[in-house]
Amino acid sequence: MTWWRRGVIYEIYPRSFQDSGGDGVGDLRGIVARLPYLRWLGVDAIWLTPVYPSPQRDFGYDTTDHTAIDPRFGSLADFDALVAQAHGLGLRVILDYVPNHTSDQHPWFRDAAKRDWYLWHPGDPPNNWISVFGGPAWERDPDSGQSYYHAYLREQPDLNWRNPAVREAMLGVLEFWIARGVDGFRVDAMRQLLKDPLWRDNPPNPGYVPGMPEYDSLLPVHTADLDEVQEVVAAMRAVIGDDRLMVAEVYAPIERLVRYYGEGGHGAHLPLNMHLISTPWDAEAIAALVERYEAALPEGAWPNWVLGNHDRPRIASRVGPAQARVAALLLLTLRGTPTLYYGDELGIADVPIAPHQAVDPGMARDAVRTPMRWDATPHAGFTTAEPWLPVGEGQGVAAQREDPRSMLALYRRLLALRRGSDDLAEGGYRTLHADDGVLAYARGERTAVALNLTGEPRPLPVTGGIVLSTHSGGDGAVLRADEGVVLTI
Repeated sequence: MTWWRRGVIYEIYPRSFQDSGGDGVGDLRGIVARLPYLRWLGVDAIWLTPVYPSPQRDFGYDTTDHTAIDPRFGSLADFDALVAQAHGLGLRVILDYVPNHTSDQHPWFRDAAKRDWYLWHPGDPPNNWISVFGGPAWERDPDSGQSYYHAYLREQPDLNWRNPAVREAMLGVLEFWIARGVDGFRVDAMRQLLKDPLWRDNPPNPGYVPGMPEYDSLLPVHTADLDEVQEVVAAMRAVIGDDRLMVAEVYAPIERLVRYYGEGGHGAHLPLNMHLISTPWDAEAIAALVERYEAALPEGAWPNWVLGNHDRPRIASRVGPAQARVAALLLLTLRGTPTLYYGDELGIADVPIAPHQAVDPGMARDAVRTPMRWDATPHAGFTTAEPWLPVGEGQGVAAQREDPRSMLALYRRLLALRRGSDDLAEGGYRTLHADDGVLAYARGERTAVALNLTGEPRPLPVTGGIVLSTHSGGDGAVLRADEGVVLTI
């Protein structure tokens, strides 16, 4: 039995979790100080977004050294201490791995002898490819007169994974961190690692309408999700092995997403399923998504679910604070491994960011990356200095730990229930009801879940004894407004 089948992954944005140095930015020692909280909460692994040296144009996803720690976060010794402390508490450590691109300040990009480690074209851009962040995906270098490709920011040139030297170097990065004891990797931008070698134009998207992101105006058939990418997925898995976890970031339709499990299970253990983030908060839509996903999974593949991350609006802002409690129950009772975004267990919503406070202007991501709220002291116990982003309003961990009706208390009860229930951790899934704003499903032989996705009472469509409710009290005959329950049937 692999640990992640019953485990829960907790995503940490290191800049925002805990500052130990008094500079307003979170760091590795701060994370170490808060590991006992995570053990108490009941998660099984922490995923750290990038902590590598970086100019921070894309907050660590623009890396200048894949085998070092940015001094903002600490040192390699601090990282080793974090791994040791986490393991001592029974927590695994998953590291973000960024193989698609580097910073334009990376020594490789500045080395003329390594020019073929990136994607260059003599003269003007050869095609119509668009950056994920908008605008042309080619940047002209005034010194050489050539243009290089960047799937994201112009400061993030894409590596040439068709070059064997690049592949060897980047697989060596995995080996470096494995030797330091990490338990797995979340692979960034997995579907974009290979591009069309003929550099053909991407075709227009017939579904595009004005107001959608510019990137969506074309179908990225020549810049993402090429069949050949599966060869790279398999190469990474061969290094990572079976005992460590390989998680792949893949934004793709369900039928394409599941291809990243690989032939014969030689791909990613968990291609991240982020469809709940964009699916309408509707019983029928969610049931259809779950059934479609379950039907598409290859034999023996283990599912997973994500409700929020560092790039998308928080769940409490998407569905409201009352439904965020129902969402917690959904995430932790669906079949498969859940990934929990830091702060969601407190019900944190997007924090308004004034223009003078923005550090990522134009990207709308600051609001979901604000500091963790720990207590009622200044800056919520995150730092003794001015925080890099405003903390926002709302109760922190200290207050919510003392309140049995809090969001934190609900998450802890749910995590404990999931950990102790074979039905919830390993049982199958079957839809029981999806109508009139109520979703109900069976897990395993004797467990059912019913969720009221509306603000009005609804009949409870399942008969059984209530084991857990998002509310207190009740008679068990009616689902109250914004209530979810777990039952024994």
